[in-house]
Amino acid sequence: MRARDDFNLFHLTWPIFLEIFLFSLMGLVDTFMLSAVSDNAVSGVGTANTYIHISILILEVVGNGAAIVVAQYLGSRRYIEATKISALAISLNLAFGLVMSVLFVWNANRLMEVMNLQGDVLYYAQSYLAIVGGGIFLQALINALAAIIRVHGLTKQTMYISLAMNVVHIGLNYVLIFGKFGAPELGVQGAAISSVVSRALAVIVFFWLLTKALHVKIMWKNYITWNGEFVRKILNIGLPSAGEQVLYQCCQLIFLYYVTYLGSEALAARQYANNISMFTYLTALAVGMGTSIIVGRLIGAGRSDEAYARVWKSLRISFSIGLVVVLVTILFREPLMRVFTDDPEIIRLGSMAILCGILLETGRIVNITIINSLRASGDAGFPLRAGFFSMLCMSVPLGYYFVFVLDWGLIGVWLAISADEWVRAILSSLRWRSLKWQRYALVEQKDGE
Repeated sequence: MRARDDFNLFHLTWPIFLEIFLFSLMGLVDTFMLSAVSDNAVSGVGTANTYIHISILILEVVGNGAAIVVAQYLGSRRYIEATKISALAISLNLAFGLVMSVLFVWNANRLMEVMNLQGDVLYYAQSYLAIVGGGIFLQALINALAAIIRVHGLTKQTMYISLAMNVVHIGLNYVLIFGKFGAPELGVQGAAISSVVSRALAVIVFFWLLTKALHVKIMWKNYITWNGEFVRKILNIGLPSAGEQVLYQCCQLIFLYYVTYLGSEALAARQYANNISMFTYLTALAVGMGTSIIVGRLIGAGRSDEAYARVWKSLRISFSIGLVVVLVTILFREPLMRVFTDDPEIIRLGSMAILCGILLETGRIVNITIINSLRASGDAGFPLRAGFFSMLCMSVPLGYYFVFVLDWGLIGVWLAISADEWVRAILSSLRWRSLKWQRYALVEQKDGE
């Protein structure tokens, strides 16, 4: 089994779509099963997961950076260097993951107390964060392994692993949350243990798949050999890429802090609406990731004109499909909310937030497609600069104004995030059209290429 050198967007994208769908389903299943425990359990886990998501994005510094560097080296057919970069990325991410696991175990209580949580919500959040955060080093390995395997073209195989991981996770959730088959009834702690065990099993399979994906086999010494040039290239892409995403999640954390002042119903409604809304942009995520693999290879091969045209074609596809999904979600917003809760106030608030998705999700679709391609070209710094202006300088103050001055509540949060998405969508589109990203290629062309 070896990765192919020529790629078709559909063949790359449909397994990525299913993989992301399954990953999203993992969080949805947690929310659905924990809603049977209580709405407070959902609120606590949702708040704790905000920290988990930020940590995963930090761990993508190496994974995303390595994927883009490897893609460009593969495009130029420099397979030995691609293998060495892959091994180095795995070791670096494991080291970062172990450090973060220790920090979560030691500081779970403090991290949750600063979020203005109280009572059962605080207890559930602390216990979940200590367990899942303690096993975050497993996700660090998954990030690096999956990213490297995907750029080698084996997107279908990574999807199969995600499917298996979800089956294990759902099964263990049922057993450990509700105490089935003689197991103790652990509730939130059971969901956390299930997440850690399923990730551990996935890591084992990912390592096996890595040996099948690479053109050149990894030697053990490659895992411990330091190469400053490779590390520099990985971090030049990974740091601004992850920085932009961490900035986004930190802003979401601030918005979550705003919502805690709106009451427990708003907090639960936010979590349910987010879980439903995430399915509206899955196609854009898949198309964006598939396009970035193609763009990285094309630029590595010196075919920038083809990369430019590919992005606009991909954007038309993802926007068309995403808009249809958004409209369907809006149409069935109240029945979807009733899947999770019977509380009429939570249903009302969540439904209103989903209705705002026509603004938020359409802007997000543009961002996902173009920003992924900017990173793949090597121009990872621009999305970070645009995000700093749009998210931190504009969206966060705007959200405060909407929520606390105009008293728009949860809708104010959604509108502030929508404004950010559209500002960045316009800026990133102009950047891609300007062709300035062409100067950031990571691999020099050999003579005659």
